[in-house]
Amino acid sequence: MQGSVDGFSYGLVTPVAAYLMACLGGALGLRCTTRSLRNGDSFKAGWLALGATSIGTGIWTMHFIAMMGFSVRQAPISYDRPLTFASLAVAIVMVGIGIFIVGYRGATPLALVTGGTITGLGVATMHYLGMAGMRLQGRVEYDTLTVALSVLIAVVAATSALWAAVSVHGFLASLGASLVMGLAVSGMHYTAMAAVRVHLHGTQPAGGGDTAASLLLPMLIGPGVFLVLAAVVVMFDPLLVMGEPDWQKPSGRPTAPRPGLPAPRSAPAYGEPANWTSRRPSARIARRDGHRPQDW
Repeated sequence: MQGSVDGFSYGLVTPVAAYLMACLGGALGLRCTTRSLRNGDSFKAGWLALGATSIGTGIWTMHFIAMMGFSVRQAPISYDRPLTFASLAVAIVMVGIGIFIVGYRGATPLALVTGGTITGLGVATMHYLGMAGMRLQGRVEYDTLTVALSVLIAVVAATSALWAAVSVHGFLASLGASLVMGLAVSGMHYTAMAAVRVHLHGTQPAGGGDTAASLLLPMLIGPGVFLVLAAVVVMFDPLLVMGEPDWQKPSGRPTAPRPGLPAPRSAPAYGEPANWTSRRPSARIARRDGHRPQDW
């Protein structure tokens, strides 16, 4: 028997909430990656790891918030916890591989393609592994072409996100990039859900059982708390949020004097006569050598 699938049981509440979580994870990941590029010391790996975990957690949280709105009218749905959390681990690890490749290799075409492909395949694997953890009295099938399209969207979105992570540095630009990332990841999710077909085993009992929200909400608490804590870390790092101020950029730093030479002076110090140049060490040395100061 063909099951009646509904992906919007709560209307626009779950798609909007899922989109916002994807944007939050993307924004945190972008800013952490930007901060890692400004750190050439041992903290670079830490910022990259925090960025990868933020993006992976944001995508995973987006997926299961969206799944709260997924229902099969004739059958109750439950979720296998080990597989559900395994999909979270896959998302973090695969996103981490992509971010570390680009973070250490730079935005070269080879690094972006390699990292984007690995990250996109990780996002798609997370999605379908999470779907494999869904339990109902039936069989879930997928349309092959739609699945291929969802994987392609995931790879393109991941590659674009990695490019933005190493190329977009301003706060407003990063905010715009995170909004686009959230849209791309959400689009990948709902494209993949459009491929779903459910075939039920015989006649199913009407109603009963726990709702998807009551099953998934407890599992979302931990990742949600992590995203909030990561946001606090970002908020308390002014360089991470606003970028490096102009007066700290290399072009604005004064040139340090070379060792063994006095610092250049453009005016006499207070109380020094106007012909203060005659008192400079170079002038005194010149007179001892028998040369005129102007010969220097």
